[in-house]
Amino acid sequence: MSSVIETVTELVTPILDENHFELVDLEFLKEGKSWFLRLFIDKEGGIDIEECAYVSELVSEKLDACDPDPIPQAYFLEVSSPGAERPLKKESDYERAQGEYIHISLYQPVDGAKIYEGFLDSFTPETVTLKVKIKTRVKVMTFDRKNIAKARLAIQF
Repeated sequence: MSSVIETVTELVTPILDENHFELVDLEFLKEGKSWFLRLFIDKEGGIDIEECAYVSELVSEKLDACDPDPIPQAYFLEVSSPGAERPLKKESDYERAQGEYIHISLYQPVDGAKIYEGFLDSFTPETVTLKVKIKTRVKVMTFDRKNIAKARLAIQF
């Protein structure tokens, strides 16, 4: 499956760059009996449904023209915005999220928990530091990036 993601990323990146869109994330997964290829795209100021439809048409044409087919099984192509809870994967995502409220899921527990939410205080290639509110106190916690399974923007309640 990773080869599908790598191949599709190489194919769609020039299309997105040419049209000033950013590839935020790409998924190829099976849900029930169906396969889905999902592209999450964005641009400065946000993206609307017409732009998603436009990118879907361009990507669909590009994938259909490939020989051999990079995805031999039947699949559904979905193109959408990453939404308010945008994933943080690249360094530029973390830079943009500096000071923002984020959610992280860990592979291994830290202080007995695998999920934390807080304000992104700082980050390095090796660590992510959050200001986490625990009951009435704010605690600064640093997490090893190798232990972060997923990170995303979060909505604070």
